[in-house]
Amino acid sequence: MSGFVEKPEPLEVPGLVHLHTGKVRDLYQNEAGDLVMVASDRLSAYDWVLPTEIPDKGRVLTQLSLWWFDQLADLVPHHVISTDLPAGAPADWAGRTLVCKSLRMVPVECVARGYLTGSGLLEYEAHRTVCGLALPEGLTDGSELPAPIFTPATKAAVGDHDENVSYEEVARQAGAETAFDLRRTTLDVYERARGIARERGIILADTKFEFGYDGDQLVIADEVLTPDSSRFWPAADWEPGHAQPSYDKQFVRDWLTSDASGWDRKAELPPPALPQKIVDATRAKYVEAYELLTGTPWS
Repeated sequence: MSGFVEKPEPLEVPGLVHLHTGKVRDLYQNEAGDLVMVASDRLSAYDWVLPTEIPDKGRVLTQLSLWWFDQLADLVPHHVISTDLPAGAPADWAGRTLVCKSLRMVPVECVARGYLTGSGLLEYEAHRTVCGLALPEGLTDGSELPAPIFTPATKAAVGDHDENVSYEEVARQAGAETAFDLRRTTLDVYERARGIARERGIILADTKFEFGYDGDQLVIADEVLTPDSSRFWPAADWEPGHAQPSYDKQFVRDWLTSDASGWDRKAELPPPALPQKIVDATRAKYVEAYELLTGTPWS
């Protein structure tokens, strides 16, 4: 059992139809048929959407995605039409709302890895592979890979794990041409973003993208290169052989698995509310990532 501790009721906004409530985003459709994406301050960990929100998180994710869309525009078009607030929308939606093209989405999480960690590390330790791709001996947690790799996953429902799959399985499900486009574009975007991040003292260890088609044109969608969709590590502290410090919800995960939380993951009970110090520290990490990457103070 997992999912939302308490799933929020969607807001009713004149002229918008609520389509879906995800872990972080609420999805609506306007009268023109465009999608309206609203990034909340919700936070998920260990397959649970937690009862405590992180102030400004939704705005950080939205503004950072917009910044990255600009950096990547010559590589792949994005889905954003406008950042204008829909008429009748609550004031709190400002800065966290995107009006986007309705795309024919490809049901694949397109993951690029330049470093070994997470689920990739577990597979490597068992088989010396990641998503079936053979890797050399001697790698450890945090090791840089000889070259970035494309390691796709199937998209899961809220509360379920995404499942790593082979490139061949993506080609079987989505078609050979689509699989080729996904792999090429994912690795091109990762290489661009990794270089930009490294110039700012950040290692982009891995990241995931979602793509859809606007006619025959492949378009990048959802969020891109945020602390929710990527592993960002401070380059100055990088040291393979153990888990790396990161610009994300590390404080939350560490607290939830500590004795202080009193939470037993194996009991399948919802996690508790977060203490204020964990909320503040997590918000600070999201803001720090934004400021380091964009070079712009958060306001």
